[in-house]
Amino acid sequence: MVESLVDLTAAGITRRVRDGELSATTVTEHHLERIRDRNDRTNAFVTITDDLAREMAAEADEASENGEPLGPLHGVPVAIKDLDNVAGIRTTSGSLLFEDRIAERDDPFVKRLRDAGAIIVGKTNTPEFGLGTTTDNRVAGSTGTPFDPNRVSGGSSGGAAAALGDSLVPIAQGSDAGGSIRVPAAFCGVYGLKPTFGLIPKFDRPNAFACHTPFSHLGPMARTVEDAAIMLDVMAGPHPRDPFSIPATADYTAAIDRPIDDLSIAYSPDMGLYPIEPAVREVLDDSVSAFESAGATVETVDLNSDLTQKEVMDAYYTFATVRWQSLFDNLEEAGFDPWGEDRSQLRPYLIDLIMDAEEPSTREYKRADTVRTQLLDYIQDIFESHDLFVTATTAVPPFPHGEAPESVDGVGIEQLRGWLLTQPYNLTGQPAASIPAGFVDGLPVGMQIAGQRHADADVLAASAAFERTRPWADSYPQ
Repeated sequence: MVESLVDLTAAGITRRVRDGELSATTVTEHHLERIRDRNDRTNAFVTITDDLAREMAAEADEASENGEPLGPLHGVPVAIKDLDNVAGIRTTSGSLLFEDRIAERDDPFVKRLRDAGAIIVGKTNTPEFGLGTTTDNRVAGSTGTPFDPNRVSGGSSGGAAAALGDSLVPIAQGSDAGGSIRVPAAFCGVYGLKPTFGLIPKFDRPNAFACHTPFSHLGPMARTVEDAAIMLDVMAGPHPRDPFSIPATADYTAAIDRPIDDLSIAYSPDMGLYPIEPAVREVLDDSVSAFESAGATVETVDLNSDLTQKEVMDAYYTFATVRWQSLFDNLEEAGFDPWGEDRSQLRPYLIDLIMDAEEPSTREYKRADTVRTQLLDYIQDIFESHDLFVTATTAVPPFPHGEAPESVDGVGIEQLRGWLLTQPYNLTGQPAASIPAGFVDGLPVGMQIAGQRHADADVLAASAAFERTRPWADSYPQ
């Protein structure tokens, strides 16, 4: 009984709860038990919110019994990333500075999940302040992929992805400023969508404009495309306190049943910019045919860009360094002394990455904008003749903790981010998802699928068609 309940999709749970076959309390207790039994395996959760979850489940059951209108996620357990706020629950942001911080209010998307009937069962692990492509911090430690916990789960939504891949929850929320939804989704064999910038509102304070450069997105993560689409419908839409929030442009859940015969897909595993391990390329070359089986037109494109991987990464780091350094200004405003007595509380990685980094000049910042524009034009040229663009999500499968690759297919790379192909879409703001595409030596490989701005429904439709053709539901560890 435990296994069957924790393996249910969000759509399956809410359907059974609506029909009276299950209670929200029963579903919640089985997932809490699963978390208690399995969390030590991957270290996905930082905080388990037993009391809150039981209270929310009881309220959901009372609403069912009273015949009240039920939301699209009624009775469904959900995990929230530990960068984001749930009222009355601690938000550590993976930092010793905030190990005991209690959130005073829900973030807007959290309130929307509550209103839709979802049950919050805990907070998932993240690198300190979300700055990292692997998930490790000095509050909770490191998180591993369910397929081999000795290997990384990716970052920064690594806890969310691991919780999904180990069937601790059916849905989880992530955030993405450089690949933080898509990289963990790829490494944990789950589905993760970075929507069009602004589609899900953020509540960044004290700087409401911080998420603009590079673009930082909130997004759904799930084991099925349908569940991610339901989440997106719930979370999407404008909010008056997010200056970049935009209206939803489609019924995203309905998009998953759309035929894709009219879609044209450009395929370039390396994006014309990145080295890719041959084993990863082989998996993608095989699996991309699923789109053709589903009716879409797929064209392998030979791309030649005037840009290089280094230029794209340098532009990204120019923007990101300014943003990251402003984080420490915020810490000072909050009463901390990150440059002095609180420096030892920060992970050395952050000190090297931010505090000891050379601050870009304003001229360098604007030059990076030129590279960003070239990248936008490069990608948009592809969309002139194709609806979607498919590449690898990462150039490598999950690697052992502390052993980030120094080279890919014989090409030397920057260890922190040289092995991921996700950053371009945080410079352009287009929707991009990672789909489970297959395995290399038992380790999951992700395929990245991107669309034009506001074409999230196309990305979901193609993702769902891929899933129907090459389902991955039975691949998860038991």
